[in-house]
Amino acid sequence: MSTRPPRSVSRTETRERISIVIATRNRRTELARTLAELRRACPGVAVVVVDNASGDGTVPHVRRTRPDVEVVALDRNAGAAARNAGVRRTRTPYVAFCDDDSWWQPGSLERAVALFDRHPLLGLIAARTLVGAERRPDPTNRLMEQGPLTDRHGAPGTPVLGFMACSAVVRRRAFLDVGGFSALLFFVGEEKLLAQDLAARGWWLRYIEDVTACHHPSEHRPSDRWRRRLEWRNSVLIAWLRRPVATALRETRALLVAAAHDRAACEAVVPTLRRVPLALRRRRRLPEPVESDIRRLERAATE
Repeated sequence: MSTRPPRSVSRTETRERISIVIATRNRRTELARTLAELRRACPGVAVVVVDNASGDGTVPHVRRTRPDVEVVALDRNAGAAARNAGVRRTRTPYVAFCDDDSWWQPGSLERAVALFDRHPLLGLIAARTLVGAERRPDPTNRLMEQGPLTDRHGAPGTPVLGFMACSAVVRRRAFLDVGGFSALLFFVGEEKLLAQDLAARGWWLRYIEDVTACHHPSEHRPSDRWRRRLEWRNSVLIAWLRRPVATALRETRALLVAAAHDRAACEAVVPTLRRVPLALRRRRRLPEPVESDIRRLERAATE
């Protein structure tokens, strides 16, 4: 669904109402390109870079070449939760996330501000993502746009319970209210848990086609096996954190069964079991309407 903003938002209003947060680690070259693209597309918008203990000179390089950018240098790799430190440094009511290999298209943040201003329960905008120099639509766009969830509020866009962190905009108050990204998950799947927590607090999450980000995936990416290992681990942890016990047991059993023939699953078993006690201490069941929406998404994925 294409959603037009209810009013025009000037660049001055945009600078006053939205900031950009980027988490990075050991991607100095890619980050420099992203900052240059943002300066062209979003002039004057405050940018906070949170560095996850890089060893490639990212922090001094950005401070020397981009004094207009605020840098938060962490002394350890906090994973996805590094973004939380960036959000806490902002002072605007809305925050747009980028990765160090993604940026916003001109006009997108103005549209996001207009939508947030008009809809006070809108907590998160999942943007349309274009990939590479060819700007190919990311397959996730179609999944979100054609999702099975029902709009109960007459809000703009398509209701979602997931998003891509490299192309999302949040209401700062909503993000901080639910604690931001989980440090327990570290990386991979962190968007799923945050989406569930926002929905549990009554915030709206919408895919908005007219808010657009560009993603040029870095060549310096972890291996597929590393990602699949974390996907296995975090699927189990999220289930124990928020889902019914039967669901958590089913996810745990699936991991153990897969470990017999899947190397990534096998490598995930011990790290997962070590973290389950922490997940249980932070366990908080989702409200039934949110749990029902998750089950609807799961059914749609298997059809």
